[in-house]
Amino acid sequence: MHRFVVGTGRCGSTLLSRMLAENESVLSVFEFFNGLDMARRFANDEVPGSEIADLVSSEQPVVTAVLRRGYMVDEITYPFDDSESSTRRYRRDEALPWILVSALGRLSDDPDALFDEVMEQLRSQPDQRPRDHYLELFDWLTERFGHEVWIERSGSSIDYFLGLVEQFPEARFLHLHRDGHEVALSMREHDAYRVPISLIYDAKLASGKRVSELGPIDIHAAPTGDDPISQVLASLPAPAEFGRYWTDQVLHGFQAISKLDRDQYLEVRFEDLVEKPLDTIKEISAFFELPERDPDWIGRAAAIVRGAPPTRFEQLSSQDQDMLRESCRPGSVLLGRAF
Repeated sequence: MHRFVVGTGRCGSTLLSRMLAENESVLSVFEFFNGLDMARRFANDEVPGSEIADLVSSEQPVVTAVLRRGYMVDEITYPFDDSESSTRRYRRDEALPWILVSALGRLSDDPDALFDEVMEQLRSQPDQRPRDHYLELFDWLTERFGHEVWIERSGSSIDYFLGLVEQFPEARFLHLHRDGHEVALSMREHDAYRVPISLIYDAKLASGKRVSELGPIDIHAAPTGDDPISQVLASLPAPAEFGRYWTDQVLHGFQAISKLDRDQYLEVRFEDLVEKPLDTIKEISAFFELPERDPDWIGRAAAIVRGAPPTRFEQLSSQDQDMLRESCRPGSVLLGRAF
């Protein structure tokens, strides 16, 4: 059985991945698909393993741009060390291979060495569809680390949920969702989300200018302090812009649900995950049919939860509340969260 967790960005799925990793039988694969080139990750032509190695080792330009400007992203697990004596392969201002951003650092204390193993494994694989390369890699990693099953989870994966279903039609999918207003406000404060969302929606910045008024935008350009990307990072655009993005992700994702059988799809609310973690993880474990080699894992998983995060919505002005509520309404209706 193939298992995936899907959700919008900032929906709490990183927490869920950490909880699932408490099961000794589970290889929890963090952030594999969402940073891969959109035009190539779900291609249907057979390609050599070297092409997939190049795909997963390419940089994610937004991540590079954010790091080069001195901002950090919690999800990045690569252990940067910018000292002269560092043995790490990459420094903070260098383009980091996508698979090293989060995935491999969650599996090994020496992600550089594991990266070399992964590259060797991928390049040894025969010509086949990308999806089959991924499955072979996931199975290899599962065996490499002594697990029995794998679960892949990427932030914003609901945006390409349909692509996942088309590539893995036999899989089971858990959809974790959270109140859209809080998700939007979390994205607004998250440096790696604020940049692409501001660019996509031509957001109005605190200066009063739209992003398109800042001049030519080159995501690869070196920072100058007043370049457009730096200005976006230094500003907090209107909350409603991020509500629009959340709604669009939900709308994209719901196109996939009708293609799944009832036993392939489970919706879980983030609020249930943090308010009643024991019951919720038991439900998830049953849905994914996870091995129970370690019966105490659910208790350890539940212990990771430190309560619900503080809300941000009430701190907005009444005008921003109204605009954010309106931008989130279509997605909220689909999820049964409208009020």
